[in-house]
Amino acid sequence: MKRSHIILLIFIAIAIGVLISFMGNLSTYETIASAKQKEGKTVTIIAKLDNSQPIEYDPAKNPNYLCFHIADTLGNKAKVIYHYEKPHDMEKAERIVLKGRMNGDVFEITQKDGILIKCPSKYKDDPAAARKNLSQNQ
Repeated sequence: MKRSHIILLIFIAIAIGVLISFMGNLSTYETIASAKQKEGKTVTIIAKLDNSQPIEYDPAKNPNYLCFHIADTLGNKAKVIYHYEKPHDMEKAERIVLKGRMNGDVFEITQKDGILIKCPSKYKDDPAAARKNLSQNQ
């Protein structure tokens, strides 16, 4: 075999290895019910804040403890414990993306970047403001 063929084969093997390593990081979104079946494993859930339950957060007592309830699109509900400070404008969220583990009926988030708040667009209810902003940016 020529030296160029060997180098090409090594390059292809490295590329395949990199692709396989990325495949392991692909995550799918789970429902609360499917997350309960995968108890102890890290999963990602998209849900809405359950406003019928209070949000427990007392920064004077413990700034790294937030407890709230969520509901997914199928109507399943769960209690969530987040071990960091409360995200800004959490009550205004349309959806919340959570990454953590189920422990019984409680979803625990142990990473600071384990919660992502999806807030509503400020132009959603005002199409005129959206058009004005578009025309200014062009």
